[in-house]
Amino acid sequence: MKIVSFVPSWTETLFACGANVVGRTRFCVHPEPMVKSIAVVGGTKDLKLDVVRSLAPDLVLLDREENTREMAESLGEFRTCVTHIRSVDDCAGESARIAEEFARSSATDVARKFEALGSRWMRVSETPSAMRAPREWPGVIEWIGEVPPDAAAVCYLIWRDPWMAVSRGTFIASVLEKVGVSPTRDLQPGNPASRYPVIEALEDLPSGTILLFSSEPYPFGKKKSEIAHLPFPKAIVDGEAFSWFGVRSLKFIERSLGIRHE
Repeated sequence: MKIVSFVPSWTETLFACGANVVGRTRFCVHPEPMVKSIAVVGGTKDLKLDVVRSLAPDLVLLDREENTREMAESLGEFRTCVTHIRSVDDCAGESARIAEEFARSSATDVARKFEALGSRWMRVSETPSAMRAPREWPGVIEWIGEVPPDAAAVCYLIWRDPWMAVSRGTFIASVLEKVGVSPTRDLQPGNPASRYPVIEALEDLPSGTILLFSSEPYPFGKKKSEIAHLPFPKAIVDGEAFSWFGVRSLKFIERSLGIRHE
């Protein structure tokens, strides 16, 4: 069963489950030794339809949060599976749905591995979590300045020029709360429907907010001079751990909650 994946999180997970991935996006960088030999079929917002056709996939995997409606429509000639991950609680059901796709094609070994992942996600969803002091927050790569003793809330930033953050209703926010980081502020100025709001001036954020700068997609870890002056407690965090909703974030959350995978 030949798979083309337009979702970096699922690409890594497909490899972990032994699937035959023949196409991936340029952002599918894990597992690094294996993806280098796989054909690039575009990005998460664009595709090369001629390349997809040349690969003759049995299944194309997309996600509503990662990819566009136009991409799904242009791939109408292929069998597609479109997931929708917006929180930790969505992962069990969507893993099971992907397992069904493989079971339909008699790829039973891969189906069983996705079913097992679904069971692990269910256990994560049902495990209670408690808020932690900032010095105990998992996923922090580096604090810039002193570590604050506590926090009213966090502002998790994913982009610069303009500043873009995440609000509740996103997978990242659900991971933050699941691993015990203070709740994400609802920062939706001018657009109450936006889950990735633009912030005109970080200096106007409420006092007591801790700024978390994601290591990706914007490389804040290499741009610390751009944020050092901001008058808030701040840290660089592992963006892949918080946003890659496949095996990467699952393992991260399990470690953070002390859940041992047998």
